[in-house]
Amino acid sequence: MGLIGEVLMLPFAPVRGSLWAMEQVVNEAERQYYDPAAVRAELGKLEERLESGEIDEAEFDRMEDELLDRLEIAMTRSTGTGNNGTTR
Repeated sequence: MGLIGEVLMLPFAPVRGSLWAMEQVVNEAERQYYDPAAVRAELGKLEERLESGEIDEAEFDRMEDELLDRLEIAMTRSTGTGNNGTTR
């Protein structure tokens, strides 16, 4: 972009900066959400809740399926295969 384009876009600099910051926050949140170690830890806690009687088998199965789906996505992302949910 030329000098004139930069000058014309200057009023939008705070918006562009805010969008960049939001992208960074979303990327970090997704990284943590799909972290295989975190998902495995949650699976362990879920099993403990089942064993202690805090949740029943049906609730365990539902929550376990969600966590296993997250783990599958995390493993797909780490191997670089498939679509990682972004459209870039």
